[in-house]
Amino acid sequence: MLAESSTNLVPFIAAGGVGVVGVSFLFIRRSRRSSSQTPAPTSPDAPKVAETLVADRGDATEVAAPIATEVTPHVEAPNVRERAGRTRSLFVNAFQSIRSRNVDASTWDELEETLLLADIGIGLATRLLDPLRQSVKDGDLRSGDEVIQALRTAMTAQLSSTDRALHLDAAETPNVWLFVGVNGVGKTTTIGKIATAEAARGTSVLMAAGDTFRAAAAEQLQVWAERSGASFVRGAEGGDPASVIFDGIQSAAAKGVTLVLGDTAGRLQNKSNLMEELKKVRRVADKAPGTVNEVLLVIDATTGQNGLSQAKEFAAATDVTGVVLTKLDGSAKGGIVFAIETDLGIPVKLVGLGESAEDLVVFDPAEFVAALFE
Repeated sequence: MLAESSTNLVPFIAAGGVGVVGVSFLFIRRSRRSSSQTPAPTSPDAPKVAETLVADRGDATEVAAPIATEVTPHVEAPNVRERAGRTRSLFVNAFQSIRSRNVDASTWDELEETLLLADIGIGLATRLLDPLRQSVKDGDLRSGDEVIQALRTAMTAQLSSTDRALHLDAAETPNVWLFVGVNGVGKTTTIGKIATAEAARGTSVLMAAGDTFRAAAAEQLQVWAERSGASFVRGAEGGDPASVIFDGIQSAAAKGVTLVLGDTAGRLQNKSNLMEELKKVRRVADKAPGTVNEVLLVIDATTGQNGLSQAKEFAAATDVTGVVLTKLDGSAKGGIVFAIETDLGIPVKLVGLGESAEDLVVFDPAEFVAALFE
């Protein structure tokens, strides 16, 4: 576990609108022991799509770091209140009718139904509502509006004490962030967005294409490498994913690259042979130079409670350190955030609120809960 001495955070824009300072592709809170960075390669004369030199390295192929393309200097952060529309509508519509009347049996039925439809889960819904029921009986809460405000406070408290930093130690090279998850959740795109943001901040990045089974997976990741100026390592189609990740980390160590982003093949959490293969990837990565300080589970928010079962299995296989919740803007099941953190103790670190690079942002629990209630 990395010791923390400072935290860097490019500010996340709240619903009222706060200016972003500097580059804001991705709003990542990171802990560091040292502020020194190895800069990503750049050139003012860079072409839009960088040319690459390929050198054979046995089982893996290393693509020389492409020249970084142009970086947009100022991008406004997405507004969570506007983007988390479906989940927000579910809560706001229910609260409107509850606020305007006295608290009765139907109040609790509506609140419970709302929490369950948002996929918060029956266990947590009960733990949230039972104390409020008692407070109404005791006379501490009298109106529907007071109950809603108390629920907001309780939901915020559920998410308030978790470390959401992405750990990056610039003094220890390389740092390794592995990305895991089922098929189709957006792992490769997430890696590309993070690489773009990190390169823009001056971090040297290498991307390792450990998904050797999905058609065009390596090609997709290589496009992101060319866009961001990251180095790139891939293996033969159908090859051993663990060896590609190992080669990528070794290459980064030899070149002094600060951060390795390792892609892995999507797999169903109930396929034991594939999960064993993922365990091997983690074991091999731990044996390579540097430190595996993040294993990020990418979950599609639209899957709801199924995402919880995914998280359980992947956490057991790879010691997941955090969750990236994609497609939150297209889901009414944003309550899965609470289920993941409460039931598993795994922090949601990043959320996807759209397709573009700047739409992957640090998860701000206070702002998320506020968006559901206003």
